[in-house]
Amino acid sequence: QVQVAESGGGLAQPGGSLRLSCTASGSTLDNYAIGWFRQAPGKEGEGVSCITTSNGNTYYADSVKGRFDISRDKDNNTVYLHMNNLKFEDSGNYFCAARRGNYCPTLAGRLSGSGSWGQGTQVTISS
Repeated sequence: QVQVAESGGGLAQPGGSLRLSCTASGSTLDNYAIGWFRQAPGKEGEGVSCITTSNGNTYYADSVKGRFDISRDKDNNTVYLHMNNLKFEDSGNYFCAARRGNYCPTLAGRLSGSGSWGQGTQVTISS
């Protein structure tokens, strides 16, 4: 069973950039879908982006499209979320999940125990 752990969060200014890492252990990420999610205090959790490693397909929420980029580093068994032109509303706890196959993890799946989920890394956008 793969396990994932996030890193790379921190403080950034509006317009700045951060790179988050979702590093897997216990298995390679071949034939997995890896999703990034975020949750801010008092707000609903949101799916941000997803990549399916079998075919390289990527998906983005409208709120981050054109600013965020998801990519896979096969050698390091890691999926990155490159976040550019950051906005205040990008603040939150970012966590990743890995699910075997070509279907992206979902927040509903988290409740039912589908996939492997990390604990998250905090991103704060502040001037």
